[in-house]
Amino acid sequence: MSEDLKQTFLTDLEKVKNLTDLSGLKVKYLGRKGLVTSELKALSSLSSEEKRARGKTINDLKTFMETCLDSHESGLKKEDLRQKLLSESIDVTLPGKTLPFGSEHPLNTVLSEITDIFVNMGFSIEEGPEVELDYYNFEALNFPKNHPARDMQDTFFVSDEVVLRTHTSPVQIRGMEKSRPPIRFIAPGKVYRCDADMTHTPLFHQVEGLMVDRHINFSNLKGVLEAFLHRMFGKDTQIRFRPSFFPFTEPSAEVDIGCIFCKGSGCRVCKGSGWLEILGAGMVNPRVFDNVGYDTEEYSGFAFGMGVERIAMLKYSIDDIRLFFENDVRFLRQF
Repeated sequence: MSEDLKQTFLTDLEKVKNLTDLSGLKVKYLGRKGLVTSELKALSSLSSEEKRARGKTINDLKTFMETCLDSHESGLKKEDLRQKLLSESIDVTLPGKTLPFGSEHPLNTVLSEITDIFVNMGFSIEEGPEVELDYYNFEALNFPKNHPARDMQDTFFVSDEVVLRTHTSPVQIRGMEKSRPPIRFIAPGKVYRCDADMTHTPLFHQVEGLMVDRHINFSNLKGVLEAFLHRMFGKDTQIRFRPSFFPFTEPSAEVDIGCIFCKGSGCRVCKGSGWLEILGAGMVNPRVFDNVGYDTEEYSGFAFGMGVERIAMLKYSIDDIRLFFENDVRFLRQF
């Protein structure tokens, strides 16, 4: 019986042409309901002596089949690999496929330029959370609860005490809390406000700066900002300071530059005034220093803030801020 089973197996094995057929053959003979397994189950009806003799014969046959199946499987796998290498070969003499190179986004280019200018002036860089506590975003900056000045910034509230920061000024508070004067840093980052039109987006970028030390005055602020604006827009750029109001600075100023489009003669961009508003600044309000434990009799300082998109729009003559965020390759390739 064993010899017949062996010959039948060898005949079936010769017919196997692929791994699928081999798997079926393995199940037919060695599976749980296979022919060899059935022979082993039939041993229970034999005597002890017959079991030993018959069992050895069947186990030898099983080992022989397993060896044949493994050998045949190895051969089939090698043949499959050979066929794949032949059919999937690569002609290394063909010219390679070139992939297009990406480029830096214009906002990142402008942000890097702003950062480099201030770093070269000795400013360090500080960062803070974009999901901010109301205390750091408003109260510590002299925006009390229900203060009308809060209406200047349309805020995304996460909860009553948590907001998406409306400016990077909270980084100034956090920076002063962890360091004592002298300090000099800028805080670049994303900010959020409920606003969307040709010149506003719900997400935009700001760079704010802070310098605190003994004997800091408005002329220091003026000198730093004039140096920055001349580096950014050219040494012949006209600059003026106008009185303004910010809760966290006193006195406060808006800083304008001469219109880079009409050179001060008046045009549609500057609305005929010859000037373009570029940033806000001022001397740090003593109440802000009180909130971080600085001695207002000993220290003074100035702060300033600017929108990166605003500067990029002026540098590249772009009239719609939304173009920065639409990811139109035709627009981005220009930079």
